[in-house]
Amino acid sequence: MSAASLVRIPAGGATIEGMLEIPERAVGLVLFAHGSGSSRHSPRNNYVAGVLRAAGVGTLLMDLLTPDEDRDYSRRFDIGLLTQRLLDAARWVGAQETTRDLPLGFFGASTGAAAALEAAAALGDGARAVVSRGGRPDLASEQALLKVSAPTLLLVGGFDDGVIDLNQLAYDQLRCEKRMTIVPGATHLFEEPGTLEEVATRAAGWFAEHFASPSR
Repeated sequence: MSAASLVRIPAGGATIEGMLEIPERAVGLVLFAHGSGSSRHSPRNNYVAGVLRAAGVGTLLMDLLTPDEDRDYSRRFDIGLLTQRLLDAARWVGAQETTRDLPLGFFGASTGAAAALEAAAALGDGARAVVSRGGRPDLASEQALLKVSAPTLLLVGGFDDGVIDLNQLAYDQLRCEKRMTIVPGATHLFEEPGTLEEVATRAAGWFAEHFASPSR
């Protein structure tokens, strides 16, 4: 069973709301990052988070943007702001008794994937693994992509043509342990039968593997 709690994380002049769930004997903690303010309530993210917890991985689903910020569509592409909010959350979990000793990973979707990679670059060895689902890792800076040391898995739908190319651009710049997996038959939102299940299974395996074996 997971212990779930609604948390409020100070982030500059704003407050991030999130749902933190830690299973018994957790092997690590994954922070979810999405470009919109609906990450905490996203059915897809919640499904993936449930599979991660079943594999012994704690999850923190957050709204990186406040409701007012999310009404401004351009904010969803403010990678600097999303990254700072993610780093604020990482700092917060690092100060909590229940989470401070857990290896840390990031799961990014949409523009949140770029923020996850930027945060991983900033944290260095403090980030142990990154997974992107149909994300825009190409929106991370070249400097950050070259600096990421956390093993990174990019998951892209086989029918998500433009996003495949953008993921390939980012993948080619990464210098860490990396893998890019095309999920057959999936479009951008992984709504086709079995495709989101594959994403969740692959993500759980990636995090479990890299939480168990420390990075270089």
